[in-house]
Amino acid sequence: LLILFYIAVFIFSAFVPNEFVSVAFDSGGVTTGPITVPFIMALGVGLASIRGDSGAQDDSFGLVALCSIGPVLAVLLLGIFYSGGDAGYTQIAVPELEDTRQVAAEFVHALPDYIREVVSALLPVIAFCAIFQLIFKRFHKIQLQKIGIGFLYTFVGLALFLTGVNVGFMPAGHYLGQQFALSGKSWILIPLGMLIGYFLVTAEPAVHVLNRQVETITNGGISQRAMMLSLSIGVACSVGLAMLRVLTGISIYCILIPGYLIALTLTFFVPKIFTGIAFDSGGVASGPMTTTFLLPFSMGACEALGGNVLTDAFGIVAMVAMTPLLTIQMLGLLYRFKQKDMPQDTLAADDEDSIIVLEGDT
Repeated sequence: LLILFYIAVFIFSAFVPNEFVSVAFDSGGVTTGPITVPFIMALGVGLASIRGDSGAQDDSFGLVALCSIGPVLAVLLLGIFYSGGDAGYTQIAVPELEDTRQVAAEFVHALPDYIREVVSALLPVIAFCAIFQLIFKRFHKIQLQKIGIGFLYTFVGLALFLTGVNVGFMPAGHYLGQQFALSGKSWILIPLGMLIGYFLVTAEPAVHVLNRQVETITNGGISQRAMMLSLSIGVACSVGLAMLRVLTGISIYCILIPGYLIALTLTFFVPKIFTGIAFDSGGVASGPMTTTFLLPFSMGACEALGGNVLTDAFGIVAMVAMTPLLTIQMLGLLYRFKQKDMPQDTLAADDEDSIIVLEGDT
């Protein structure tokens, strides 16, 4: 499925204006955020658990990856059939604030807008759960209480989080990128971007959900620490490449086509579960922190250097979504090599133990 969809993506991208290509690839990353990822991942794990066969665990991952490809195809199709005027770009206006009262007023003014966004995102999920309960009556009273408290936490947390990153991080990222580009040492954008990317991914809410889910499903075989390290390295490399594009103006195809070719080739050599996790990680790593800080950072630097924002700055989210495919699958290769180095009697003992556990669960 992934190979077929990505072939379709690159074929369609050949027929759209250049301004649509980077935006289309970015859209695949930004649509898998802190609401989408937990629900879709839990849905996949739940459906796979019903099957109970040997491949169910491997197939529980990959839904987020498929959900990331859909928006890319949709925006590319929009670019093919859209007959509007030339694409334009409006610069981000950094507000001039004099004291903390004005800062607080900015957040208070924006908060209702993000409350409405979170409500519109949560209502369909709440309606789905309510209809399910009315028809099947599977949830007990305690479970319903937990679900209700969970929705409340999600509503409050996401409303505050999205207000903070959009009102605070977006102007800050744009301003920093602009100032570093104008400093006379624009090359510093590459190492600085890599450093920011390495640590920024740890603040993505959906990343922690994915890491915990992976550790739970694999019974600790793939630890949260190994996942986080792989994601941090991948995002650092992607931001470095994005800053290189801002400085040189090279086409996004020069990075995406080799990257996805390597990623899709690795799928034939790594354990299947790592492929699903890797492609899920790409969508998860490119969340609201990346969109509201790294993208404005890239846009500010591109504006200051006189580049084309639509073709050179956009695309950073796409690269953040691509590099985890490589690092997580390389982790899978390392895992496979370690398995080969293990003594056969140890592997046999592990297999015997796993059979006992499965029988006990049954």
